[in-house]
Order: sequence, then structure tokens, then C-alpha cells
Amino acid sequence: MTDLHTRAGTGPGAAHFAVFTDREDAAAVARSFARPGTRTLHHASGRPWLVGHWDDEEIVGARVGPTALALVGCAPVEAAELERVARSLRDLAALDAWARSLPGSFHLVAALDGRIRVQGTASGLRLVFHARLDGTRVAATRADALAAALGAEPVPERLAVRLLWPVPYPLLDEPLWPGVTAVAPHDALVLDPDGSGARHRRWWTPPEPDVPLRTGAPRVREALVAAVGARTRDGSTVSCDLSGGLDSTSVCFLADRSPARVVASTWPGRNPADTDLHWAKRAAAELPDVEHVVWDAEESPLVYSGLLDIDDVLDEPIIGVMDRARVLHHLPAMAERGSRVHLTGIGGDHVAWCSEAYYHRLARRRPLFALRQLRGFKALWQWPLVPLLGALADSRSYGAWLADAGNHLRDPLPATVASSLGWGMSPRLFPWVTPEAEHHARTALRTAARRAEPLHPDRGLHTDLLQIHDCTRIIRQWDHMAARCGLPMASPFLDDRVIEACLAVRPEDRVSPWRYKPLLTAAMHGIVPEECLRRTTKATAAMDAADGLRRHRGELMALWEDSRLERLGLVDGAFLRRLAERPATRPLRDAVLYSTIAAEVWLRALDRTRQEVRD
Repeated sequence: MTDLHTRAGTGPGAAHFAVFTDREDAAAVARSFARPGTRTLHHASGRPWLVGHWDDEEIVGARVGPTALALVGCAPVEAAELERVARSLRDLAALDAWARSLPGSFHLVAALDGRIRVQGTASGLRLVFHARLDGTRVAATRADALAAALGAEPVPERLAVRLLWPVPYPLLDEPLWPGVTAVAPHDALVLDPDGSGARHRRWWTPPEPDVPLRTGAPRVREALVAAVGARTRDGSTVSCDLSGGLDSTSVCFLADRSPARVVASTWPGRNPADTDLHWAKRAAAELPDVEHVVWDAEESPLVYSGLLDIDDVLDEPIIGVMDRARVLHHLPAMAERGSRVHLTGIGGDHVAWCSEAYYHRLARRRPLFALRQLRGFKALWQWPLVPLLGALADSRSYGAWLADAGNHLRDPLPATVASSLGWGMSPRLFPWVTPEAEHHARTALRTAARRAEPLHPDRGLHTDLLQIHDCTRIIRQWDHMAARCGLPMASPFLDDRVIEACLAVRPEDRVSPWRYKPLLTAAMHGIVPEECLRRTTKATAAMDAADGLRRHRGELMALWEDSRLERLGLVDGAFLRRLAERPATRPLRDAVLYSTIAAEVWLRALDRTRQEVRD
């Protein structure tokens, strides 16, 4: 089996493991997962239960006779609490309510009467997979670990689906290897005692969005305080992004109220019109106990930097590789300043704000109110009237929308308003994708459309959940990369309790054309200075991305030389090489390279790993 464990890192933030039933055949499989540096938790029988990598500060566990519980990740819970729960546990389903009461972000593993329960987070930040190995069912937190044990190779047809932009639900949830099954974030995996059966059982349901702002804002504040506190309660030093935006500023002020010493980090944008640094300095002026580090904008890696050197072992392609160098560049310097975890404001845009798609339903339930708001959105986002009316009139089911998407894969990108008020952005394929790959993608879309149900019947809540899941898939891998660099990252906005508190608030109180992030502004009143709360702008990295495309076109050219995707017949390598020579041409301005680059970089990293194992 490929030695993924050692390459993935063993420090804090790099926890990953496999879970085994209490049987001799499972114990034999578990021995094949043991590598230098791996750790093991045992069943009461002495057979392996968990095998993998974790740091002492990332795990809390308890055993009462044959009943055992373990939380792996950020779990601010004492062992005595787990022992109390284990002592009273009579049914694995009873863990639902307990799991929904805990702050932090972690995997939960339980053993009771021979049965095993494994679950990640509702956010999707911590996932669970399973496979049948030598006759026994094994769960794991990484799909590639199971694939390596199976000796499986990625399926080209599934890789073709990953070339879609974007990849619609539920196609992104299918692992790229045959024989490996993903567990939905809202489900727990239950393994039978004999190791033969595996069931997915729902443990989490999103709250109905019916709480008014005056009630919901204090709950969001409480959840964010607990989320930041889970990372800072032990004191020492933590670092925080301080971009000047409301999300990172909120996290920084919450961290400053904790026992920890705080170092704030600001990367100014290259665009002279970017006001982030101005707002970051205004916030820092109100934080006299916080060390504020401002980096030179010209030292910040551009988008597309270092694509040829990426050697992270990931279990799926992610578009986050484009920003890998930018995300990780300052972490070693933060670690040198004593930081033990780096807090970000990532996720605030996904949970404190929400999709305008809620107004599709509000237009039917409260037409006068919705009309007034939609007129504001129309002006704010410059939505054309006819597409706006068409989007409101569209009443297709999710399955019908998904089926229709397969008929328009080569069309121009859809109008923004259609995506904003619909089930999401209709996926597209771009000219460099081959007809063979198009056939695979269209077949997958049509197959999924026959059975697909949305994440929620309301397209607004469906879109919110989908955006959270898409975000956490990237952050899950960034967290892995950061741990390898020696400084774990954490994103408190993506904790389940924070997400629940935000989703419960009425959509009209979360997204409005007249107010910027009204929910977070209300929640942070009295914590973040009023002048910072009044900011209504948000910087973008468009200039950095454009500069990166021009400056790194040589690397992009090299990426398409001997392309792995081209070998598989999924892309036209010559077309991509011509684009790399002329990055400012219209075909590239009207298309999106991200998903294709992600798949190519991922395949190259897999090849590099195989070569290192052979050597």
C-alpha cells in the first residue's frame, strides 16, 4: 500500500485514520495500514479500532467496558464527559443529539455492542469514506487511503466529470476510485459487528430559516465565541488573518478576547484601489495587545504560482491548488512568532451571507416584499429584466434542472441572475475538453438526474448548503497543506454550530440589497468597533489572478506538456498549450481553467507519489 500516512504529515492538524470492527479479519486488514509513525487505539479485545495519525491534542477518548468513544480534531470536551456518555450509551442513535450540542470540528467514532459509528461534520470539512477490504468493511477519513489498500486507480470517466465547471451536486461526492464510497456530511456510517454491512444514517438536518435577526444575532455571536474559544482556550499564541474584511476582523477581535496572545497577519492586495490594508490598520489600531504584521504586497505569490512543484497527496482534485502558494506563504513566519494555530475568516461569506435564491420562494409567499428587494438586487448586480423574470418563473425540479444541464454543456456561461435565483450555476465544458470527456460528463449528469434530490427542497437553502460543502472541500485540503507546513489552520465560521446558528436566521435578514452582511454586523455589535462594522466593500483578487496568468504562462505551458489528462483522452493538449502562449485571448477570457488545472496537478502528484514509492 502507498505510504500515504507518512507523506501526509504527523503534526497537529494532520489527523487521519481508518476504523475497524472488532474481528480477526478486520485486525488482519488493520495491520496493512500500520506504517512507521502510525498510532493505534484498540477495542477492549485488544484488536485495532483506529489506526492512523493524530497528535495528542487532537484526540479525546473514553472507554467503559466494551463501549468506547473518540473525538478526533478540535473537540473542546473533557474525557470525563465522554466517559459519562459512554456509560449511559444504549443506542448509537442516541449520539445524534449529543453530537449536535458540541462546539468545534471533529470526527466522532463510537463502538457499542460490536457496532461502529463514524461521522464527520455537517459542514463537509471532515468526511468519511468506506470500502470492502478482504471481506470486511473499513471506514476512513481519506478516500485515497482506501484506494491504495484496494490497489485501485482513478476512473477516467469520473475524472471527466471533474472537468465540469462547476461540478453540480451530487457528482462531486463520488470518489474517483472504484470500490470507495463516500458518506454524505449529514449522514453517519454504521458498521455491523460482522463487518459485512454498512448503513448511512442521517444525523443532521439544517434548521428551518425562520428566526428573526434580533433573536438570531446573539445566537450567532455565542456560536462564534465558542468556535474561536475552542482554538484559544489553552492560551499560548495564535495567529489570525486580518484582511480588513468583516469576517477576518470578527475572528481577530474574538481571539483578542481570549486567553491567547494574538499575532495578526495582513497581505495587501496589488491593486492600488484595494482598501483592505486601510481597513486592516484601522482594526489593528483598536487591538493594542495584538502584534500586527503587514507583508509586502509584491512578495505575495500570485495565483498559479508553483503548480509544477505541488506534491501534496490529496484524495481529490481541488481548485484551491491555484492559490496554494498564496495561502501557505506566510505560515512559517507565523509559526516562528510562536503561533500554534492560524485562524481565518474563511466561510463568513458562505454562512453569514446567503443566496438570493431564497427570493424565488419569497416571491410566491410575500410578493410585495420580494419585489421591492429584487428591484434592489437588480440594480446592485445589474440583472437584466427578462432573464430575471425568466429565473423567477422557472419552477423545474432539481432533477429536471440537472437533466437539462446535460444539454447545454458547450453553451456560453449562463446569465448571473439565472444562477443566483436558480438551483445553482449550470455546469459548462470548455473548448479544450474532448468529445469523449463530454460524453462521460453528460452520461453522469443524466444518470444523476434520475435519482438526485436537492440538499433541501427550498432552492435557497439547497444553494447555501452546496456553497458551504464546496467551500469546505477546498478548506479541507488547505488544512492538510498547512499542517504539512507546520502550522495548522482553522476556520471557525465553518464549525457546525456556527453554520446552524446562521442558517436558522430568516433569509431576508441575512441577504439584502440595502445592507452588507446584516447578520454578522448585528452579531459582532459591541465586539468589533462600529467603524469597522460600517464597511460595505470587499476587495477581490482579480488583478492578482490576471497578473498570475501572464507571469506564470511558462509554467502553464509546461503543465500541458505530456499532460496526464491528454494521455487519458480527456483534453486537447495542443489547444491548452496555445492558450498558455496567449493568456489574454478571448477563448480564455470566456472560459474557466480552474477545474482542468486542478485535475492535471492532482494526477501529476499521484504519479510523483508512485515514483517515490517505487524508488
